[in-house]
Amino acid sequence: MKKIITILTFTIAISLQAQIAIGKEDVSNKSVSLEFADTENRGLILPYVEDKSEITEEGTIIYDIEDHKIKYLKDGGVWVNLSEDDGTEETIGQANLSIQTGKTEEDDSKVGIGEPTETDGILVLEDDDKAMVLPKVASPHENILSPAPGMMVYDTEAKQLAVFNGKVWSFWKP
Repeated sequence: MKKIITILTFTIAISLQAQIAIGKEDVSNKSVSLEFADTENRGLILPYVEDKSEITEEGTIIYDIEDHKIKYLKDGGVWVNLSEDDGTEETIGQANLSIQTGKTEEDDSKVGIGEPTETDGILVLEDDDKAMVLPKVASPHENILSPAPGMMVYDTEAKQLAVFNGKVWSFWKP
């Protein structure tokens, strides 16, 4: 029952405003469409994608189960790896796919924040003047005890993006 109420509240909040704060009262400023609280050591889990051949929307971020890497789609339809490995057993990602194997995604199983959209995706942020702020975690490789494959956070200590492929963290700094 608690899950149903949470889902309904989230859905109603999304339909009423184009700014969502999760785990906190408000977003930090008017340029944010989705923001997470930085009070817990938790991250955002990306969708596990089995077939990315029909994904064409630039900026899409996924966990690719073909090679167990977190990737984003950039201009020209090129998938860029965010979770690199050295090809050894210790660094090649892994994920338990049994929770989604044999499941069918419903056409209307998506959430849009911002302007209404026809863009395919589970969570679509449609504002052209707002961004998503990732969950913030100090040293996620030390402080997230059981990270899930496809997890993404902003490392507040190193000031960089951190992604987990199921075995190792990869860190990206501009």
